[in-house]
Amino acid sequence: MSRPPQDRLVPTAVAALAASVTEATIRKWVSRGKITRYGTPGRSQFDIDEVTRIALGRRKAC
Repeated sequence: MSRPPQDRLVPTAVAALAASVTEATIRKWVSRGKITRYGTPGRSQFDIDEVTRIALGRRKAC
């Protein structure tokens, strides 16, 4: 998978806010393979489009 454009990458805190979950949940999603982590060690970044897709899917399932 290729890296998304820099303007779509957001830090963990913003990804959590966008998905209405905690930062711990974002980290769990990474460990479970639900979401791709970008960035460098100590500086995680996430594709906001991917985060939004997962969040919308969770809301539809409820």
